[in-house]
Amino acid sequence: MSEENLAASEKELSDAVDEALNEATVVVDEVATLTADLQRLQAEYANYRKRVDRDRVSTTEFAFAAVLMEFLPVLDDLDRAAEHGELTGGFKAVADRINSIVEKLGLTRFSDAPVPFNPEIHEALTHESSPDVTEPTASKILQPGYKFKDRVIRPARVAVTDPQTNA
Repeated sequence: MSEENLAASEKELSDAVDEALNEATVVVDEVATLTADLQRLQAEYANYRKRVDRDRVSTTEFAFAAVLMEFLPVLDDLDRAAEHGELTGGFKAVADRINSIVEKLGLTRFSDAPVPFNPEIHEALTHESSPDVTEPTASKILQPGYKFKDRVIRPARVAVTDPQTNA
């Protein structure tokens, strides 16, 4: 072979190698782009699933709270019957069963007094003044409040005693 043929062969070989490298770079770039797109879609799907799961739990809790809110008048009636000594025999067993079921479902009753008045959990129905208190105080529970999983579904209805002002 002559030197010209050898140089032409080397040139063709070099051009073929450069072309193959360029094609390989394009393929690698396409793979990297597709991989990045796939990772982004996987992250979006994972976030979507988390959001759907969170919404499903929230919706379930709202449904439970709505049903339990409908039971509050029944629970109030049972409390009044117990206060008047009318819960006896089989009816007492039924009342105890109802109370245990709603507690099992997550409904908790709160009715502490005297405690500082908190408008997030108390609804003031009456106001009094007294020199015995230094801050507004829920001094008497008129109707108990209820929470469902740390969310107040009915505030306690209370009589509030305010500090007496000397005017």
